[in-house]
Amino acid sequence: MHNRSQTTAQDSILSQLLPSSLRAAIIASSYWVLSLSLTSESGSVAAFVGCLFSCYLIDGLIKRPPLRDLRLSVIAVFTLVLLCVGVFLSSAITSSLSVASLIPPLLTYEIGEVLQWFLFAAALTALLRTLAHRTSYGRVTEILFVAAAFVITLAAHRQGMIHRPFFIGDYALTRGIDPSSILMALGCGAVLALAGLLMMENNHRRLPYHFTVLGLLCFSLLAYVQLFGLPSPRLTDDMGLTGVARGEGSAAEQENPFRDGENDASDKEAPVAIVLFRDDYEPAGGSYYFRESAYTEFNGTMLAVTDRDDLDEDLITHFPPVRADIEEPLPLPDKRQAVRTTIGLLAPHRTPFGLDTPVAFENTPNPNNLRFKQTYDAYSMVPLLEFPDLIGRTAGDPDWTPAQRQAYLELPDDPRYRELADTILQDLRPGYADDPYAKALAIKDYLDRNGIYSLKNEHAYAEDPAASFLFGDLTGYCMHFSFAATYMYRSIGIPARVGIGYSVPASNRAGGSSLLIQAINGHAWPEIFLDGVGWVIVDPAPGRTLVDMSVDPQNSLQQLLGDMLRDEAAFDEFISSQQDEPFPLTVLLQTLVAALLATVLVAYAVKIYRLRAPQFADPALHYRLSYRATLDMLSALGQRRRYGESREAFARRLSTMTPSFATMTASHLYAALGPCGSEPRSRLPLAHAPDQAQDHAAPTATPDWLALQNRIRAEIGSHTPWWKRVLAFLDPFAWLRTH
Repeated sequence: MHNRSQTTAQDSILSQLLPSSLRAAIIASSYWVLSLSLTSESGSVAAFVGCLFSCYLIDGLIKRPPLRDLRLSVIAVFTLVLLCVGVFLSSAITSSLSVASLIPPLLTYEIGEVLQWFLFAAALTALLRTLAHRTSYGRVTEILFVAAAFVITLAAHRQGMIHRPFFIGDYALTRGIDPSSILMALGCGAVLALAGLLMMENNHRRLPYHFTVLGLLCFSLLAYVQLFGLPSPRLTDDMGLTGVARGEGSAAEQENPFRDGENDASDKEAPVAIVLFRDDYEPAGGSYYFRESAYTEFNGTMLAVTDRDDLDEDLITHFPPVRADIEEPLPLPDKRQAVRTTIGLLAPHRTPFGLDTPVAFENTPNPNNLRFKQTYDAYSMVPLLEFPDLIGRTAGDPDWTPAQRQAYLELPDDPRYRELADTILQDLRPGYADDPYAKALAIKDYLDRNGIYSLKNEHAYAEDPAASFLFGDLTGYCMHFSFAATYMYRSIGIPARVGIGYSVPASNRAGGSSLLIQAINGHAWPEIFLDGVGWVIVDPAPGRTLVDMSVDPQNSLQQLLGDMLRDEAAFDEFISSQQDEPFPLTVLLQTLVAALLATVLVAYAVKIYRLRAPQFADPALHYRLSYRATLDMLSALGQRRRYGESREAFARRLSTMTPSFATMTASHLYAALGPCGSEPRSRLPLAHAPDQAQDHAAPTATPDWLALQNRIRAEIGSHTPWWKRVLAFLDPFAWLRTH
């Protein structure tokens, strides 16, 4: 009797300790994730240990004096003091000259981080656990903290930021792993952690079932990513850059390129391409311009991408299967530099783009098809022109037909464009009054001085957004400036168009051969055509701006992606894999086999848990767990209740196989419902199990459930062929059919 009481006490302690330990591990893991990017490895370990220490301390002392008698306000103040002590000690250790003379600097720093993060985690956890014990909203606060820790750590990965957090991205990219898989796994872990906290506060007995379902759902996302990849950012569609390829006459060509947004560019930092310079080149203007397309033809409302063969002959409208050369000859070959670039697209694009003045595009093997959507070489003849090379030239190409020239001069039927242009040009010096390039610079200077750059504007859906901008508040972004300038150029007889693509500061290269292009670099600019030169970029740069369009240098990502794109050794391997296996059947089969194996293993784990649960559970729960385990054994042998069959009838039907099952059934109903469904469980008499010779269907005492379960198992074994027992043992899903 003493041994049974001792076992019961141990089981009770174990049943309380396991959920508390699991909760502590989940909360501590959130501190670990949160601290990874904020401190050293030892600081993260200290945060984890500090949280565990505080969890066990509060759970053990919360109902004992003096902690039981302390008010929440006192505990909150103590938490704040402890946080301040941690910061003070860390600062004192790292800044103390006496400590520095005794301990090496690196060790001093590590000690400071350990103290600071240990006290931080311990103090904050103590407050959260106290709130969870004493208030109804405390548990929600605890769950929100865990969610916030994961969200803060992984937030920078939104909108296609493939490398952040750096400690994940650098680890993955240097090993050729896609960081999205690691981040997806962490996200699945966060979901499971939150689900665990929620379920532990309610009915933790069904925790294995919920974790099984949630785990299969979450980690199925990993298989999806491996097969189909993650959706790519489409943050520059307002300028017709990223997205699917155009079809002739598609709605994409006619869509409004003007947008009204918010002055927040934080969501536009997604990488969209990496450029690898095969020839060194530094632009004189301080920015690399990558032209993809142009708005040229006036469609009656605004400029749009043309489908005429005699316009924009220097542009290409498709990705070439092998190589495509632009046949239009370029003037001033001695004033141009040949530059070859290899471009890896991280997001799908409508058409290829190239540096400044591309003359050919050539498809290249993709060294990493999980990272790059497409790779190609762009051959450019970039102009090295100075002011004397551009001044004094006439506008347009003398070889154009009248229809071609007229197409490059069409604009809205609004006389204000010409009137404003004439007003601006009144101040030109007499020697430059008739010079097209000087006129273009004067109009650009007017927009530079008077325009205000802003993503938030009120012109996007006006009948003529450029007129609403130019003759209104002059507040808009690059599309407004470029359209307004192009219309004014055309109004004074200068053929012009709006080029679209990317403009990236030359300083971003940081001396390397790679250049990262981000969504925020999407740009539109006006171009004029000068005889003997070709298309010349005359890009307004407003002096006032309401939004910061600069981004932090991404040197590590830029170098990593450049190295990945440069990996010549992987080309042949990729080509052979594509030729031998056009569809990734191997990957698909491996994923299916892994998912099936994981499902079977989880099913076996649940099966073993259900069968063994009565041995470790609280004796008060044996009436339910032993009965359920017995039903699982019978279900594995194909013995299940029929539709509409009562539990008692089911027991009578199996009386030949297992006479004791009728006793268990009646005792289970008695314990669960009481006599006639009215007496509560707390009034059940305690006694030994009835003898087998007694009436099994009318129990008068609470049986020894474990002994009764073992007796039923023996009866089933003696009445069941061995091969059926083997099949029942091997079946991992029998418990799913129990009811």
